[in-house]
Amino acid sequence: MSDLKQRAHSVGEVNVSSVLPSGDIPISNHTLSADEEALAALGYKQEFKREFSLWTTFCVSFAVLGLLPSFASTLYFGMGYAGTAGMVWGWLIAMIFIQCVAMSMAELCSSMPTSGGLYYAAAVLAPPGWGPLAAWFTGWSNWIGQVTAAPSVDYALSAMTLAAVSINKPDYTPQNYQVFLLTTLVMILHACLSSMPTKWIANFNSVGSSINIAALIVVIILIPAGTNRSNPRFTPTPHVWGTIENGTEFPAGVAVLMSFISVIWTMSGYDSPFHLSEECSNATIASPRAIVLTSSIGGLMGWFLQLVVAYTVIDIPSVLASALGNPWASYLYQVLPEKTALAVLALTIVCGFSMGQGCMVAASRVTYAYARDDCFPLSRIWKKVNPITDTPVNAVWFNCAIGVALCLLIFAGQVAINAIFSVGAIAAFVAFTTPIAVRTFFVGNRFRAGPWNLGKASPFIGTAAVSFVLLMVPILCLPSVTGSDLTAQLMNWTCVVYGGPMLLVMIWWVVSARKWFKGPKVNIEHQMLGREGNLIEGKIVADSDSGDGSLAAKKDPAAAELGV
Repeated sequence: MSDLKQRAHSVGEVNVSSVLPSGDIPISNHTLSADEEALAALGYKQEFKREFSLWTTFCVSFAVLGLLPSFASTLYFGMGYAGTAGMVWGWLIAMIFIQCVAMSMAELCSSMPTSGGLYYAAAVLAPPGWGPLAAWFTGWSNWIGQVTAAPSVDYALSAMTLAAVSINKPDYTPQNYQVFLLTTLVMILHACLSSMPTKWIANFNSVGSSINIAALIVVIILIPAGTNRSNPRFTPTPHVWGTIENGTEFPAGVAVLMSFISVIWTMSGYDSPFHLSEECSNATIASPRAIVLTSSIGGLMGWFLQLVVAYTVIDIPSVLASALGNPWASYLYQVLPEKTALAVLALTIVCGFSMGQGCMVAASRVTYAYARDDCFPLSRIWKKVNPITDTPVNAVWFNCAIGVALCLLIFAGQVAINAIFSVGAIAAFVAFTTPIAVRTFFVGNRFRAGPWNLGKASPFIGTAAVSFVLLMVPILCLPSVTGSDLTAQLMNWTCVVYGGPMLLVMIWWVVSARKWFKGPKVNIEHQMLGREGNLIEGKIVADSDSGDGSLAAKKDPAAAELGV
């Protein structure tokens, strides 16, 4: 082994939550960088090129966040459920708790910078014997949230595009099949872009994110400056902040909580740096910083946009019921001259295209990470890294096919297709907070914090994050009407679209998966420091003493010949 280069110290001592025993070093044919050493300590070998920086990682994350198109896509919920007061107060209150979730997630990311992200953290932090189940539940919930992101964005993008056509041609009314075909085309284009080499993707998203930020600032300035409403030019402040226009059959307070879906779905993309951490340089610092930057900058700028719309909207019912088929387009047409409205809509569409592509990239990395641990049927196909692009191309197209299938909900009506927004919000938040809850309530001081951490504030911030999600999950499943008014067309099908697959996944666990799924798999060879020839291959085993099926190392049978 004299030809192998290695660090002079154990990766078990690296400042991350190492799964390798202290005293073990990885086997490599080159000197490991600090990032590769941290990944080796997590049990994985470097397979991607690290061509993302803090800025480009933030760019992908901000593109996935897509404030302008996200706000446009979910305007129906914020405005329709609680009116202007619900919009401004709802966003402000929800953002405080969403920031708690983001900071707790960033702390986990610094400690465990791997593509598996939350799924990996749940497995490592869970009590003995519960690691595989925690990883299974978190992983599938996260994957459902990820795989529904691109189709929901692309559906909204297609609806806005056809609404722009309607503004130009008043006699034209978009049909469901046209929305579906355009959404499918956009999904395919995003899959093609997401199959490019990492550096190309980083550059594309850097440009897209810059456009997103610039467009958002332009829109925030342009709408109040260019509005053609008069007498008064803006809605009086007491009305904006103090009038809840309840669009549900629940009490006003519940209606405000239901309007949180807008901010929760809009702000659910800040986990992307976690999933890109294996492609990011200085990941233990840059990735958590990108998470916090995305959530804080996104939250503040999103609130400014909420204020702009709340002060300028004229007639909320007509916005929601417009024949244009898209509330954002209806709102713009109501408060701006036609050409200005089309210009803003065009900016939103461009930003939406960048956002959808970012969602596709992030989802493909999650699929790859889970397939690497054999979570899916035919995982050997989905976990392959394309030798030409060095990206998980198969995972990209796997997600694209599922996304197109989900868009068939378009033919079931507006409420049915809107369910993918609620599903995305719930699935993401459940996945976000499962490892946070484990870290807060079960791990305590045993948690090995990375270089970016919350210090003594961690348990308090984690508790706030978990409490918020426990409150919001049932709220997001409520329909807007009750009693005899509730029909199949008006039912909120979120509980079925999310709960159905999760129920099947848990049945699969009980029947079969618990027998073979043992959590994330170590895939890096390592040896005990100071014992030449002691080669160990990373594999998953169940610890007979603790019953914990989490990450462990098992001797390669070939190593027996070396006297191990």
